[in-house]
Amino acid sequence: SVAALAIPSFASPTESFVTPVSKAAGTSITVAYDQKYDVADSSLTTVACSDGANGLITKGYKTFGSVPGFPNIGGAPTVAGWNSSNCGKCYELNYENGDFKGSIYVTAVDSASPGAFNIGLHAMDKLTNGQAVQFGRVTATYTEVEEKFCA
Repeated sequence: SVAALAIPSFASPTESFVTPVSKAAGTSITVAYDQKYDVADSSLTTVACSDGANGLITKGYKTFGSVPGFPNIGGAPTVAGWNSSNCGKCYELNYENGDFKGSIYVTAVDSASPGAFNIGLHAMDKLTNGQAVQFGRVTATYTEVEEKFCA
């Protein structure tokens, strides 16, 4: 019957549903650095977001330095591989350590391990108040934001 279809079989009328936390709240991840993302004249052919319909080369960029927001670029956990629809997306990374709170915007140009961002040393130094080498890897949160923030 139509009434039976209105209520999913897994839910009783008295159950309440919890709305999942939105991306706006920030998702916990680890952040590490790779100095390859600091080399402005490196070709985008070396990363997952190279060519293809969603690639950055297709959008007119050729090198890391030509990407908006450089040197704040790197690999994102949302980029599964070549031609990902998340190539070029902008993410806000937030890091806290005691009284210090760092925040940067990063453009996704490459893939990264699930639950991790891999960004340039200069970008990670901005995020950690110059402590990237000392820390190596930190726990932070990320939120997808409008691309204009990475420009």
